[in-house]
Amino acid sequence: MNTLITAIHIVICLILVVAVLLQSGKAADLAGAFGGAGSQTAFGARGTASILSKMTTICAILFMVTSLGLWILSGKETGSVLKGEKASEKQVPAVAETKKEAEAPKAQKSEEKKQQPTQKQQKDSEKEKKGNKE
Repeated sequence: MNTLITAIHIVICLILVVAVLLQSGKAADLAGAFGGAGSQTAFGARGTASILSKMTTICAILFMVTSLGLWILSGKETGSVLKGEKASEKQVPAVAETKKEAEAPKAQKSEEKKQQPTQKQQKDSEKEKKGNKE
């Protein structure tokens, strides 16, 4: 259905462009060339509607209808762009991952500090070894 309306919409667009470009302006007659326009009307002489002006009006209405139809149909499609792809089971926000990565080295450093004896502890252990040897 969406493809059909899109195809109709494109054809209407092309017809509308051609109809607008083929029309002549209001002052394109001989009187307009010399600055004369209908004195009884505010915007110039208004003659009967030609076939091009009728076609423009009809195409403009159809263009609006197909635009609304495409808009309504686009809201009904709730499918994923990745059809057939399964969502990951565990979804962790990126911020939480970076916090964990930042905390991990700190935790490792604190564990290494606990495992490594300080200089004072090393001196005390050396004194004990010397005292035990004597």
